Amino acid sequence: MPEKLILEIEGLHVYYGNIHAVKGINIKVPEGKIVTLIGANGAGKTTTLSTIAGLVKARRGKILFEGEDVTNKPAHQIVERGIALVPEGRRIFPNLTVYENLMMGAFNRKDEEDVKKDLEWVFELFPRLKERLSQKGGTLSGGEQQMLAISRALMSRPKLLMMDEPSLGLAPLLVKEVFEVIRVINSQGTSILLVEQNALAALKVSNYGYVLETGNIRLEGPSSELLNNEEVKNAYLGVS
Repeated sequence: MPEKLILEIEGLHVYYGNIHAVKGINIKVPEGKIVTLIGANGAGKTTTLSTIAGLVKARRGKILFEGEDVTNKPAHQIVERGIALVPEGRRIFPNLTVYENLMMGAFNRKDEEDVKKDLEWVFELFPRLKERLSQKGGTLSGGEQQMLAISRALMSRPKLLMMDEPSLGLAPLLVKEVFEVIRVINSQGTSILLVEQNALAALKVSNYGYVLETGNIRLEGPSSELLNNEEVKNAYLGVS
């Protein structure tokens, strides 16, 4: 029986002015799986996520979410459908408290009891946030801000969580913690599309991977195969 797809990207083209940033890519995310996009800076990874999230317009191609065409829908509608983005650079609200940041993630929800349950869940994932509930987001450490950014996205109760460089700028111990949390979130049923410069960690945590190069998909396959691919090893894993 074929895997049920939660997200399917068909022939996606994205431009910034005259710059052709994404050149007709096809990507599939099966339900309940972790799929990763790896590649150098400027490969088109962030652009792909931003286009799915409705923050950047596609010129051509289709984005299907649970079989429904969501190409170029407004960002708030994308969130309501069940897609959340943890953006690169965290983008938390520095002048709001941790609690207020988390509530911003749940702004379009009416199910108060479930919101409370989800709040408890993110505190289980990141106990440090509970200790800092009334602290301003801008006063948190980089690692704590990343925890807050992930938790804020989870408060929208997404079916698909997209993460853009979640380990960027974090100490090695925190990187390990973030990837452990990605595993836990996925084990509880959330599908994940992960963009990550740390290709080794990304391929170890994911089921399937795509290698992007200057807006094209250069390679794709099960993550275990890409980990053993000589080209991937030399270019992205620092192994020769």
